This record gives sequence, C-alpha cells and structure tokens, in this order.
Amino acid sequence: MQLTQEWDKTFPKSEKVDHKKVTFKNRYGITLAGDLYVPKNATGKLAALAVSGPFGAVKEQSSGLYAQTMAERGFATLAFDPSFTGESGGEPRNVASPDINIEDFSAAVDFLGLQAVVDRQRIGILGVCGWGGMALGAAAVDKRIKAVATSTMYDMTRVMSKGYNDSMTPAQRQQTLEQLSQQRWADAEKGTPAYGPVSLELKGGEPQFVVEYAAYYKSKDRGFHPRAINSNAAWTLTTPLSFMNLPILSYIAEISPRPALFIHGEKAHSRYFSETAYAAAAEPKELVIVPGANHTDLYDRLDVIPFDKLSSFFQQHLASA
Repeated sequence: MQLTQEWDKTFPKSEKVDHKKVTFKNRYGITLAGDLYVPKNATGKLAALAVSGPFGAVKEQSSGLYAQTMAERGFATLAFDPSFTGESGGEPRNVASPDINIEDFSAAVDFLGLQAVVDRQRIGILGVCGWGGMALGAAAVDKRIKAVATSTMYDMTRVMSKGYNDSMTPAQRQQTLEQLSQQRWADAEKGTPAYGPVSLELKGGEPQFVVEYAAYYKSKDRGFHPRAINSNAAWTLTTPLSFMNLPILSYIAEISPRPALFIHGEKAHSRYFSETAYAAAAEPKELVIVPGANHTDLYDRLDVIPFDKLSSFFQQHLASA
C-alpha cells in the first residue's frame, strides 16, 4: 500500500498537532488507511475519537478537518478512509457495505486502543453525513465506544431503500431491485462491476441540495479531492444492493446508557434523518440544530460547525474516571 506522504488535504495543516499516516486492518482483513492527529506536547493518556465520512468522501476532506480540529482541542483523533475507498484497501473499488463500513469504525477503535497515547476506556466516534449512520450502528453493537456524535447525518440504508423522505413507492422499489438484479448479470458476464457517471457533473435543473453538494465536492477552493468518489468518480452501480434490506438503525436504542449527540443544519434537506434517529434513540441524547445551516455547511464551515459543543460533549463523556 502506497500512502501519500505530502500534505494533500483540503484544509491547512495545524501547527498545534502532530500528524502521521497509519494503516490498520478490519475484521475482514481489509487494510484501512488513516491520519492520526495528536496534540503537540501531549502528556499522559488521552481520550480518542475515530472520525469518518461523508459518504463518498475521503479523509483529506471533512473527516480530516473534524479530526484535526478536535485534536487541537486535546483529543487523539483518527480520520480514516472506509473500505474500498480512498487510500484504503479492498476490491473492487468504490463500493460500500453497511456491514463492512460499520466494522470499519470498530477497527478504528481497535487501532486507537493499541496506541500508547490513548486511554482505551475513553474512546468515542464521530460520523459525518452517511458515516453518521454508520457511527450510530457501530456504537449500538460495539460497547467499547463510550460516546457517539453525528454531524449532518444520513441513514444510507433508509435513503437507498425508501428514497428521500421515504417517498419510494412499493412499485418503484421493486423496479429498482429488478434493475440491480439484472446489473449483476451484466457484471458477472463482464467480470468487473459497472460504474455510474462521474458524480455531481451538473447539467442544470438539479435539486438545490445537489447543487450544494457540487459546490463543495467540485470546488478546489472548498472540498475537491482527486481520490474522492463524489469529486472525481462514481460508485459501482450495484452498491445499493446490500443497503436495500439492511436497516442500520434498528438497534439505536441500545446505544444507551452511553450518550449520543446529533448535530444538523436548520436548512438541511437531510434534517429529518437526525430528528427521527434522535426520537428513536434512548437517553442520554441531545439534538443540536444549527441555525441557518444547510447540509454541506457542516462539512467545512469552521464558523458554522459547533466545535465548542462537540468538545464539551466528548470532554464530559470521555472524562477520566
């Protein structure tokens, strides 16, 4: 595995933290690539956070910004590329799995808990966008995770299986499954998976939230990165298959008694994901709605992302015994 060693993030390097590239394996034997951020001159064992997302992004984008900023605030943090994406391993490329991607978070906890600088009893996770849902799934099943936060969260199994705002009709669902099933024949005959068109190439007339996605992922002044699926590539056409009947938030109430924090923008098209997940979660839980913010504002807007809230949440719930 060849990891890029030069700084190629979409955000400036902080002088307040030490950074290094790392690798680790998940339970399926896939090697994951990550960026480990540790506060400069840190002493003793630190609380730690594993960070990933959004769906179709890489660690050089939003998750890395969150990780570096939280490291500036005293946490050891790990931003990682999920399996099959970015610099992480796994074939074929650009495919997602609710099971494997939830496992990726637990593998990141494995890695953090083996670091000399980390107190393994004080590890939390933070998921952005589609990896917010994965983070909730991981926290429900992995009791080592002491606190979980999500920002601008998507439940990818819900949106793929039911459409936005659960608008997919039964007939539309059956048609989608038929198309996905037939695509398997095409892929099997060819021996390689087919991919969709390059993501977010706007032609006009797209919904406003798609325009906002493009404004982030396609802009070299904001979030463009050549390794990001949403900037420069596409998912396999059959990626939705395992998302169609594997709802990842079925056991969200089992995160309790560990705390969950949901952060979402007031104007985000995706706000309902956090609101319904918050309603389904058990106490202790908190929902923070950021006034005026849309979905992608919480990807990179340092003046909008409530880092003070994230810091106080994890400081409180990952405090030393």
